[in-house]
Amino acid sequence: MSGSRIWTIAGLELTLRLRSVGWYVMLGVFALVLLIVTVLAFLVFSYQPVVGSGVFSAIVMLVLLLVVLISPTLSGSSINGDRESAMLASVQVTQARTGDIMIGKLLAAIITGAAFLAVALPFLLVAMFAGGVDPGVLSISLLVLAAEIVIVSAIGVGLSGLVSRPLFSVANTYLVVAALTVGTLIAFGLGGSAIRTEVPVKNRPIAADGRPSCDSWTESTLLMPRYDYVWGFLAANPFVVLADATPTTYAHGYPTDMFGQIKLGVRSAQLPPQPQTWDPCNPDGGYRPPMPKQVIDGTTPSWFVGLAVQILIAGGLFAGAWARTRTPARRLPPGTRIA
Repeated sequence: MSGSRIWTIAGLELTLRLRSVGWYVMLGVFALVLLIVTVLAFLVFSYQPVVGSGVFSAIVMLVLLLVVLISPTLSGSSINGDRESAMLASVQVTQARTGDIMIGKLLAAIITGAAFLAVALPFLLVAMFAGGVDPGVLSISLLVLAAEIVIVSAIGVGLSGLVSRPLFSVANTYLVVAALTVGTLIAFGLGGSAIRTEVPVKNRPIAADGRPSCDSWTESTLLMPRYDYVWGFLAANPFVVLADATPTTYAHGYPTDMFGQIKLGVRSAQLPPQPQTWDPCNPDGGYRPPMPKQVIDGTTPSWFVGLAVQILIAGGLFAGAWARTRTPARRLPPGTRIA
């Protein structure tokens, strides 16, 4: 492989995309959406001692959302689109090797995804100037966001090399991304609701006059979902990976940004249901749930497992596309255009 050939292929790919007016319109719409979200985030997190951390997290999450929504369209047809237009064959007869083509296509897809982050930089700076953005949160969240951009780009480029038709490769890329984002939530929700267990419930009986009887107890059971058995489905979700990997900042024991709030929700799912006690005679004597900081500190992080799963999926698809694009080709799907 050659660095100059990789940059040449990436530059050609970017030139073909940047010539489209729709690309600039999309970036302009994204900037407008960022402006609206930034204003709303300042209003939402205005109750915090410092609002910058909450606004920063909202912007980073929005950038990730746009990456998983738009990158499949841009990278999911990078190889088979050139094959269909006979451009790939023209490149393959030059000195460019298969690795140059694959890495160049991947680099172009990564730069395209990073363009959304570049548009978001002014808004991120505004959030930082508002105060409260911890240096660890800043560096790790952007690092994980960059990793997710690379993974989504690799999935799109990989499927564009494995699937012969651009339309189907883009659709399959969306299916893979949807499985990681929405599919993990559905599996978590349905799996936890399908597995139920009886939890003891203890409360005071109510007398005829409507007052609680403080001399006796009634005991019963309540069926509760066991999300602690299926919380692992959420580990591969890109938004969970980003939130779980980012250090949590607290104010009075509660998370101050969206990263911490999402992390709290995922970590709380690890806790089994506890016996319920309702004691109107002693409102302070019942079960007290742990504080958010205690929940996060006492549960297991999962971001590295989810990131490893994503890397395996993206790496497998990219390696398969590499093998399919290698020349001379031993087998080609029926109807594949080579020149």
